[in-house]
Amino acid sequence: MTVMDSPPVELPACLELDRQRRRRPEGRDRFTISEVSEYTGLTAHTLRWYERIGLMPHIDRSHTGQRRYTCRDLDWLDFVGRLRLTGMPVADMVRYAELVRQGEETFAERERLLSAHRDDVRRRIAELRSTLDVLDYKIDIYSDARRASERA
Repeated sequence: MTVMDSPPVELPACLELDRQRRRRPEGRDRFTISEVSEYTGLTAHTLRWYERIGLMPHIDRSHTGQRRYTCRDLDWLDFVGRLRLTGMPVADMVRYAELVRQGEETFAERERLLSAHRDDVRRRIAELRSTLDVLDYKIDIYSDARRASERA
């Protein structure tokens, strides 16, 4: 089973809301690179690079050689975008894509890779929360000092 052959995954409500904000043209399953670029916010250069490094599966071409992306390709790019937002290194994303293309026998390795990354994301979230607490503390000090000087 390849990235393209994998069955669609039921999206949590938050992901579905995000998808609705970036509406795809309805009733279509073939998109040009410029349409995909507009939908994803990625440049055409980045999309071609993703394909070249193996992060994207082979993209079908029209009879004139233009790339034609499918809804499944857009789903994959949505997921890759999520991985990018979490700070996953490109090499790990490419490794994950390779594992997906290898099929079901790589489920355990994919789970390990994503679980390790999730642990890293959770650590970084905890660090950010701690940093946010420091910022809140400092902002409160300045807010209190400003109010005190306004009363004086």
